[in-house]
Amino acid sequence: MRLFIAIDLSDAVKNQLEALRADIPGANWVRRSAYHLTLRFLGDDIAEDRLPVIRKQLELVKADPFELSLRGVGCFPSGGRKPARVLWVGVKSPPALQVLYGQVERAVLAAGFEEEDRPFTPHITLARLRLPRVEREVSRFLQRYEQFQSEAFPVSEFVLYSSVLTPQGAEYTPLLKVPLRG
Repeated sequence: MRLFIAIDLSDAVKNQLEALRADIPGANWVRRSAYHLTLRFLGDDIAEDRLPVIRKQLELVKADPFELSLRGVGCFPSGGRKPARVLWVGVKSPPALQVLYGQVERAVLAAGFEEEDRPFTPHITLARLRLPRVEREVSRFLQRYEQFQSEAFPVSEFVLYSSVLTPQGAEYTPLLKVPLRG
């Protein structure tokens, strides 16, 4: 199974993200229904018999509900050395998000997963770029939306998802919703 842990976005924020779509050749835009903030990717080939321990550990997470807003746009990789492959919207990261991330990371480690070796960079993926020669369009997009800011939305739960990759894009199925309660 392909599994990840994420925060869902409000419908109003998803609408705001839809408005950012631009005409960039080779851009594969994320479907509205697939917008999310990944807290932790667990892997592409997780045995189904590991689900009970994953669920048990995630249900032990204790964090308070909080509000989140999105701000600015960017790309991975950044810095211009390599062509952009991903367009994203940034997250105004309150301390409560870092606390939740830390709790989820501890739960994942307790469930037998390796520690994440990359720093937590909260973002929402908008598009994946297939053509490497669209620097001008990407640059225009980044300039046009650099001041983007969403309305704040409540975060009252996180979700364990399974993901199946299809030619039409990833299809996500929620396996567990964990309410935030401090």
